Amino acid sequence: MEMHTTDLASLFEKALKNLPEDNLEEIGIVIKVSDNICKIHGLTNVLLNELVLFEGGNKGIVFQLDEDVVSVFLFFNIIPVRELEAVKRTGSLFKIGLTKNLLGRVINAMGDAIDGLEPLEYEELRSIEATIPGIIERSPVNESLETGILAIDALIPIGKGQRELLIGNRGTGKTSIAIDTILHQKDKNVICIYVAVGLRQANVAHTINLLETKGALPYTIIINAQAGDAVLNQYIAPYVGCTVAEYFRDQGKDVLIVYDDLSNHAVAFREMSLLLRRAPGREAYPGDVFYFHSRLLERAGKLKKGGSITALPIVQIQGDDITSYIPTNLISITDGQIFLNTQLFNQGVFPAVDTELSVSRVGRAAQTNAIKKMTKALKLELAQYHDLAAFAQFGTELDEISRRQLARGKIIIELLKQPEHSTYSFVENTLQLFLLKENFLDSVLPKHVSEFALQFISYVQSVYKTVYDNIYQTADISPEIYKRLTEIAQEFTKLFVSNSN
Repeated sequence: MEMHTTDLASLFEKALKNLPEDNLEEIGIVIKVSDNICKIHGLTNVLLNELVLFEGGNKGIVFQLDEDVVSVFLFFNIIPVRELEAVKRTGSLFKIGLTKNLLGRVINAMGDAIDGLEPLEYEELRSIEATIPGIIERSPVNESLETGILAIDALIPIGKGQRELLIGNRGTGKTSIAIDTILHQKDKNVICIYVAVGLRQANVAHTINLLETKGALPYTIIINAQAGDAVLNQYIAPYVGCTVAEYFRDQGKDVLIVYDDLSNHAVAFREMSLLLRRAPGREAYPGDVFYFHSRLLERAGKLKKGGSITALPIVQIQGDDITSYIPTNLISITDGQIFLNTQLFNQGVFPAVDTELSVSRVGRAAQTNAIKKMTKALKLELAQYHDLAAFAQFGTELDEISRRQLARGKIIIELLKQPEHSTYSFVENTLQLFLLKENFLDSVLPKHVSEFALQFISYVQSVYKTVYDNIYQTADISPEIYKRLTEIAQEFTKLFVSNSN
């Protein structure tokens, strides 16, 4: 009796047809391995972005589905993956564990603690890809998020739920502004998340130490995807940070998230796309790089039901050129940008904010009434000063009005200077801007302007505490308080003696 191959196949099919499939696992085989990526055959029903497990202990995420193979990026570049190694499906998209105990901890892009403290016990698992809230669910941005930096709070205010881009050359103080903003949130019921993408270990360690020293770590979560990690970790780190932010936002909390920086994030995405043999476009970035960042930043916002996510993405440029591909993309996605000027930084102006190129599209809606009343013409005065200063460089004789404008501009520049990691409350900002508006600083030497303003704040806070408390409680300056402040400033001007004298 002859038995054909087809008969054997049909016999096996009949024998297995009625068996339960609950315990069956789909196993694939690695057929090609290269830098942080491998191709797997046999995972017929695998999903895009599904987590898969390797026999040797590595893990990966499926990023491309082809006809016969799938492309998987690896989480660990120190665990070897070999050809013909077995790969098992998990049947689940990549998810991270979430818990309130994340506060004060340092985690990696997989959500695992890397700070040497006790292991985390998670309350829930959540996918790093989420549905973006629609316009009906959102609330207008109308509540101030203080940065504690006078130049920003007065001229480029940031509101809760806003996305404000920090942009500038290397070493101009972008990260310092973001860290100062985190430090200023102490006792303000704002949870802060710092996402480090592709940074050096020494820089991240310095930031952690600074936050701990200043008492900011208890309300901060740090997500670290260092430069030596596999490219997949750098790609998913911002999405992991945003998922953690959404977990706290859904509890009605206000969250501030810093992405440091999205230039490295875009480079990681470009590397992955080139490894997947996708067609390169401008500057070798793939065609969907705009969508790649917009779906991240659109998750920020303020919700009607309560809770908000304020995003401070950082992007690095070269030669003060903001017209390159990634910066222009991010400028169009965000609600404004704070541009840090290298020339100002080299002149000793910190923060080196270029007020002409910086903008907040939320504008004065995110300012307290007290600061609004003090800053009506401030940006115009600064613009006039910069124009006159450029004109005066040619040695042209200026009239009396122009000379006064130049002198006042120098006073404004001196007032806006601020030491690193030293922040001011909105009341302190209001008092400094009051001195400027009412011309009490015109008779002060430029080198003594900052000292005069700080001593005035201390004088009001200690001698006239009721006036200080009234501004703090009402977030406004009534005509009576305004008149009282004028009298106090006149009194203080007679008493002021510079410590440098």
